[in-house]
Amino acid sequence: MKTRLTCALLMTMMVSPAMAAGDAEAGKAKSMICASCHGVEGISAIPGYPHLKGQDAQYLINALKAYKNKERTGGMAQVMQPMAMMLNDQDMANLAAYYSQLK
Repeated sequence: MKTRLTCALLMTMMVSPAMAAGDAEAGKAKSMICASCHGVEGISAIPGYPHLKGQDAQYLINALKAYKNKERTGGMAQVMQPMAMMLNDQDMANLAAYYSQLK
């Protein structure tokens, strides 16, 4: 019994990160607001605006959370903070999944 419980717990722990991962299709739908500055497929045509295409998902999540929490204050923070405020954690994960899978 103890072995089964331990195995079930380990399996749950291994599946949890995948369950917490973002949905790239939902991220694509949400990305339209990002496209005006970062380009339709994450390649910005505006100098000084970063490309999002192919970025690491965790980096994107961390950056969005830092903007939302007003921990990032330099550069384009005045533009990004209000954008990030509109996103919940799942939105951020979805956007990160979408942009990170673009190659």
